[in-house]
Amino acid sequence: QVQFVESGGGLVQPGGSLRLTCVVSGTGFSMSAMDLEWYRQAPGKQRELVARIFDNGITYYVASVKGRFTISRDNAKNTVNLQMNSLKFEDTAVYYCNGRAGFYSWGPGTQVTVSS
Repeated sequence: QVQFVESGGGLVQPGGSLRLTCVVSGTGFSMSAMDLEWYRQAPGKQRELVARIFDNGITYYVASVKGRFTISRDNAKNTVNLQMNSLKFEDTAVYYCNGRAGFYSWGPGTQVTVSS
């Protein structure tokens, strides 16, 4: 089983930045062989994919965050990060990480609030 614990959220003004970190743990897995994803869920909305990093380091972003967010991974530390710049009101959500297609159980998430 693989577990995810997210951190780094907070309250930030529009235009600000935050860096989220997800620690991946468990037994019998190799993070280096996993595709990893960041999702978010805004109040009253479904959880949505934000960014993906493949096991080979190639990245994918949804259109709404492309050019503002950067996903990265550190296989030695079993972490996946999301650098978020130029934050907008509509980025307010709980952010989660998971494997490909949200295959594993969800972690607690980390709240990001963009407000003036």
